[in-house]
Amino acid sequence: MRWEPNARGRLEQAALELYSERGFEQTTVAEIAKRAGLTERTFFRHFADKREVLFPGASPLEEFFVSTLAGTPESAAPIDAMATVLEAVAALFQDRRELSRRRQAVIAANAELQERELVKLASLSAALADTLRLRGVTEPAASLTAEAGVAVFKIAFERWISESNTRDFCRLIRESLDELKAVAAGK
Repeated sequence: MRWEPNARGRLEQAALELYSERGFEQTTVAEIAKRAGLTERTFFRHFADKREVLFPGASPLEEFFVSTLAGTPESAAPIDAMATVLEAVAALFQDRRELSRRRQAVIAANAELQERELVKLASLSAALADTLRLRGVTEPAASLTAEAGVAVFKIAFERWISESNTRDFCRLIRESLDELKAVAAGK
């Protein structure tokens, strides 16, 4: 019997295992499907290609960032609204540290995937800036806040997945935001 629940999750798990063992380039869709106990056809029902395992098409993470930002109080200063978003995202990731660490190791080992990650981060920044503009934030403040938010996320994320880190993601987000504010204040 082939049907078991959570086909997408099993495919993601199998892909990460194989990417870690063999490398991204050396892993085929057929191998991922076989490891997950599924068919290639099932793989392509969930993912357009093997990169999409690491970078879902219509990014649920980007949607979460944007919807959380849109839901922050209108009275919040742009950087404070961004802080609220970053803390919500950190909470979302908190139980996914090992998975995030493994995913990032695969990306770090492949230039094409690194480029794809940068494109996704640029898309995230643009979506956040658009959302800020819809909230009445003018330029360049909207773009600066969005870029700063993505930078804080990226730096805190890298610190969080570090082998030597023992602090939680939310705390690292707050520390990184505090550092940014200190730098901007000239301290």
